[in-house]
Amino acid sequence: MARISLKRARTDVTTIILYIFLVSTGLLMVNSVGAPPEGYTSSLVDRLASPVGKQFIWVLISAGAWVVTNYLIDRKVWIVGAYPIYAVTVLLLILVLVAGKEINGARSWFSVGGLTFQPSELAKFGACLAMAAFMSQYSGKLESLRAVVYATLIWLIPAVIILGQPDMGSTLVFAGFLLVMYREGLNPLIFILGGFTALMVVLGIIFSLEGLLVALLSLCLALFAFSLPRRSLLWGGGAVTAGAGAFFALQAGFGWPVIGALAAALLAASIYHLLQRNTRLVGVSLLFLLWGLALTSASNYVYTNQLLPSHQHERLVVWLHPEDADPRGSYYNLLQSKLAIAAGGVTGRGLQQGTMTRFDYVPEQQTDFIFSAVGEEQGFVGAGTLIVLFFVLLWRITVLAERQRRTFARAYAYGVAGILLVHFLVNIGMTMGLIPVIGIPLPFISKGGSSLLSFTMMLAVLLKLDKHRDEV
Repeated sequence: MARISLKRARTDVTTIILYIFLVSTGLLMVNSVGAPPEGYTSSLVDRLASPVGKQFIWVLISAGAWVVTNYLIDRKVWIVGAYPIYAVTVLLLILVLVAGKEINGARSWFSVGGLTFQPSELAKFGACLAMAAFMSQYSGKLESLRAVVYATLIWLIPAVIILGQPDMGSTLVFAGFLLVMYREGLNPLIFILGGFTALMVVLGIIFSLEGLLVALLSLCLALFAFSLPRRSLLWGGGAVTAGAGAFFALQAGFGWPVIGALAAALLAASIYHLLQRNTRLVGVSLLFLLWGLALTSASNYVYTNQLLPSHQHERLVVWLHPEDADPRGSYYNLLQSKLAIAAGGVTGRGLQQGTMTRFDYVPEQQTDFIFSAVGEEQGFVGAGTLIVLFFVLLWRITVLAERQRRTFARAYAYGVAGILLVHFLVNIGMTMGLIPVIGIPLPFISKGGSSLLSFTMMLAVLLKLDKHRDEV
């Protein structure tokens, strides 16, 4: 029994190994990107003042925070102090708006002794604790509207304050807490509706209104056809074929006649299903159809008439219509990032051998666009390995979450996983043009002391909770 207790008390080694590897990779890449062409001088002061030197100082600070968290602070401190810590982080977000340092148009940093600290990174940690505390104190799943509102406000309050800095990237990260809410019982239909809404907004910008009408009407007809009690496969195949034919007819210039024919067919199908008392199918399908039409029409109108602020409109052009973007202006960062990743080939050019990396062709490549440096210098093999390691880390965190006996520890673990997932997907996605360019660091890899410290604290507290998961 003593051996079993000792084994259970051990810190999860797999997570620690993944953390050390990612942080070490980050130091190597920051050094490769920030090293001067003539090399470093022999002066220790000059080395510490370099980008990799400053990042190394933050690595030591983070390592110290890890040791303190795991060996000097009792786990109950994080449970009892969850709300006070959260309140302090929110207060820091408010103070930075008044007394913070402005960098690149955003007042998001405190400057102390030559080092800058971003309180929004600490707010993610505080929100993880507060969300875990709420879920552990709330009896039952997130089934009532009141509970959903309270849980949403926990992460929405810091997100709104950060949006005022303004820092759209850090604001978006807080959407990762939806993963916690889903695990704790939030209705999955909310996610389906949210995903459908986002998809319709994007499609409304990419395609013409006529094409979207044909697609939505054809989709509803296919759903109605597959719901027929007999020969549903035959009817469904016919509906899909009719939708494909309508699409090609649209391309040939027969837009509105095709739309009218599809609308008439949909009306007939709706009447049939209503007579068969399939009211829920008809109601949900038509509701999604009307919602999709409203969203696509609105987004198409806003984009076409350039009603958004100029910088936001340019980001949408770069993302969805790069052929219309200025390669020397708004499209420059993303274009250079794509070229750098493509230049790496399969195995890469080697550390400090990347031409685009060494000569600063890619802006912000120590922070937001560091993955482009990984792609150029380490190639497909190195970039792919890094992506796999991130997914392994996320998988490991979910394993730790599901073996917890207390709701606080489980909810906290999923909060950490959600934050890491959004950071990872958004950063890598924007460097390849899969999502709009938003300033957000790649965890453990990008240069940034406050980001590294925040993620280190998140993992350290998680492992501390996991180490004592069998205690009352």
